[in-house]
Amino acid sequence: MTFFRHRHTASLGLPALATLIAIAGCSSADDNASVPVPSPDTKVTKLCRNLDKVLPRTLDGRRRADPEPRSALTAGWGSPAIILRCGVERPVKMSDPKVPTGDDPKAVAGGVNGVDWLMEPQDDGTTRLTTASRLAYVQVTVPKGEDATGALVDLAPSVKKAIPKGIAD
Repeated sequence: MTFFRHRHTASLGLPALATLIAIAGCSSADDNASVPVPSPDTKVTKLCRNLDKVLPRTLDGRRRADPEPRSALTAGWGSPAIILRCGVERPVKMSDPKVPTGDDPKAVAGGVNGVDWLMEPQDDGTTRLTTASRLAYVQVTVPKGEDATGALVDLAPSVKKAIPKGIAD
């Protein structure tokens, strides 16, 4: 398992992560789509509400435009939207604090500015990224054909501030 640790946003050097994210072609998303709201326990809900309070107004140059139904557990930026869901279940491929990718050569473990992620390209061309080694799982879905690097850099301070390191139940 290789983690990419970065302290500076100017020189990210995320070749494996960026290459896999860029594999997909371009498309538009249904901006009116409903986003499922996670239903975590009380402890995780509190962490997610804290995250919502410190999320950036812009993400990778996109303005915040939250999806429906409105919830402190979901957020969105731009169109097609980058969607964040906090309090999701642990991905099957993930075992904290190590992120095994098993037989899926497309799943990649990496870290950006102190936040570890499991990146999983989806069949529809989107990319799903889920935090690892945090007390709540935060999932970010990036539209088809788009690079997630800027979004992950922009989200890192908020995730580090609101979701402590540790093993989520």
